[in-house]
Amino acid sequence: MTTTANPTRTATTSSTTARPGIRAVLGHGALATVAASAATMAVAAAGHAAGISLDMAGAPIPVSGFGVLTAVFSLVGVVLAAALARFARRPRRAFVRTTVILTVLSLVPDVIADAAPGTKALLMLTHLVAAAIVIPVVARRLSA
Repeated sequence: MTTTANPTRTATTSSTTARPGIRAVLGHGALATVAASAATMAVAAAGHAAGISLDMAGAPIPVSGFGVLTAVFSLVGVVLAAALARFARRPRRAFVRTTVILTVLSLVPDVIADAAPGTKALLMLTHLVAAAIVIPVVARRLSA
């Protein structure tokens, strides 16, 4: 009697093997969004407390407005990351490159805004603070 052993291969579809799951990107991205929103509101409040005007074109920007806009645009970035995780060959590289370019482009309206120089600088700082929080957190959840 002859016995043949057939080794079997098990395929794993765990999100920790080949590509991190989109859930991880979305979950960590949402947490980073909350942190970035809080941070930009704190920066705006500190700037205002230090005497920097929050007026643009004669209308004041509420401190909460910094948090809301940070949340909206950060979530756009998180959705972009989820799409890249699904469709890009190198999602982390594509995400970092795209978001760095978008961050630089986001500074342009601040430069040309009808606001005092200190206000423009504060606005640009909030963009950079948000990017410094969200981009690395989300990028770490994407495969290289």
